Amino acid sequence: MRRTTRGRGPAAAVAALVAASALLLTGCTSDPLADQFREGSGKNYIAGDGSISEYAADDRGETISFSGETVEGDTFDSADTLGEVTVVNFWYAGCAPCRVESPILEEVHQGYDEADVAFIGVNVRDQADTAASFEKTYGVTYPSIIDVESGEAQLAFAGPVPPAAVPTTIVLDQEGRVAARVLGQLTDASILSSIVDRVLDEQA
Repeated sequence: MRRTTRGRGPAAAVAALVAASALLLTGCTSDPLADQFREGSGKNYIAGDGSISEYAADDRGETISFSGETVEGDTFDSADTLGEVTVVNFWYAGCAPCRVESPILEEVHQGYDEADVAFIGVNVRDQADTAASFEKTYGVTYPSIIDVESGEAQLAFAGPVPPAAVPTTIVLDQEGRVAARVLGQLTDASILSSIVDRVLDEQA
């Protein structure tokens, strides 16, 4: 929503800006991510609360489009996964919840045919060598793009998911629209599998 501020001088404009900022902060008070950010907990990451949001097909937004260079130096383009359910996981190596959930994501990844479900990680902080070391240590076999410099993927998801929420897992439907979001660490493979299955069933 765009606000237009009119006043009789600089003082009025400053006062209006302060008031608008207060309204924005008030509007965010129910958001655990915003709350944690304002608390300044010093965790070096902003963690979600594990809450799950699923969106009916009629309520989903536009197709999410993003691309980037993978850890291995290949190119990923979300257009190539249209027609598949796509699981997108935001992570980085120093994030403790990311390390815990990594085997869960890999387990779910191994449970699906790649023609039906695609997995892509979005690394928001590391250089390729650090990310590659993480993948080797935790046995991650699906690709991740390095989104540190351009932030393209984070910007693409800025509406449906705050880019500062790490880890966050997004499930895109076959049209590339956000069908579900898990804010925070995945705690069980069955949670993600159930979400993916429901999205797959829409096309059955």
